[in-house]
Amino acid sequence: MPTLFDPVQAGDLHLKNRIVMAPLTRNRSPNAIPRDITATYYAQRADAGLLITEATAISHQGQGYADVPGLYGTEQLDGWKKVTGAVHAKGGKIVTQLWHVGRVSHTELQPDGGAPVAPSAITAKTKTVLIKDGVPTFVETSHPRALKVTELPGIVHTYAAAARNAVETAGFDGVEIHGANGYLLDQFLKDGSNHRTDDYGGSIENRARLLLEVTRAVADAVGHGKVGIRLSPVTPANDVVDSAPQPLFEYVVKQLAQLGLAYIHIIEGATGGPREIPDRPFDYDALKQAYREAGGRAAWMVNNGYDLPMAEIAVKEGDDLIAFGKPFIANPDLVRRIREGAPWNEVDKATLYGGGEKGYTDYPTLD
Repeated sequence: MPTLFDPVQAGDLHLKNRIVMAPLTRNRSPNAIPRDITATYYAQRADAGLLITEATAISHQGQGYADVPGLYGTEQLDGWKKVTGAVHAKGGKIVTQLWHVGRVSHTELQPDGGAPVAPSAITAKTKTVLIKDGVPTFVETSHPRALKVTELPGIVHTYAAAARNAVETAGFDGVEIHGANGYLLDQFLKDGSNHRTDDYGGSIENRARLLLEVTRAVADAVGHGKVGIRLSPVTPANDVVDSAPQPLFEYVVKQLAQLGLAYIHIIEGATGGPREIPDRPFDYDALKQAYREAGGRAAWMVNNGYDLPMAEIAVKEGDDLIAFGKPFIANPDLVRRIREGAPWNEVDKATLYGGGEKGYTDYPTLD
């Protein structure tokens, strides 16, 4: 019977255990450049089988929050080189999460103060983060414009270029496509945010088109076995909803099954919230079964509110990887604490977003 501490193969990635550090936005990269403390932060947590970086913008247009990192400039890639070098020196594996926020942005964060882009010109009823007088401040998102169909090949190309930058220049072991949490690819998937009438709207096949085009392009750019993808079938994060998520996501995973990816990363329930949403029931076992029956062999990663007993049961029942989020913020030695049955530090919520070393690299370890 497998345990959390058994190694596992995820595509081209040989992972020393099944414990994954989930992507966690920390807003500590001014000018979208990872700093030296970013390298310290990830290296401290390199005992995980896999580290997934905070969501990282593929372009200036893809940025939706202040002081989040990017993959589109030389200084940004140089900053990430320090991170991957520090993690590899500790024997860790690290992938970066490719991010385009779509409509979840603000004109102050966009090139030339332009409107954010989206599948349809529908404002997200959510907030983003700007830095005001050095203080992270939540503000309403700006009204977006709908992307022209002629712009979509450029979006696909940008994802592939960012993936190439990540692997070939910055030294990442792979990439994760962010197709979840109400950001651009998820906005196209779900009919609450996608009201298009062209080939990228309407039917399930059309709404899934951009996500699948991006995934194929990224896989072709860096190798299929170096690519994971994150999906969130029913999360209400960032004001997204679909009228029929089960058939939508079963279609998506059946298509992904043909691509030979490293892993499929599923957020169960509401991101950072309840695992069961009464008005949005979803059968995650059926989702995985649909993927496997379609020939999918990628590692299956589950996420959202897992504690140790839940994680152990999930692995025994056939899930390959368990992603932990906030526990990794407060416990740089979380893997050791799990192994030894030691207590976990609590997260300091006041230091989650923005700032420096406090609440970032100064959490105590067992030593």
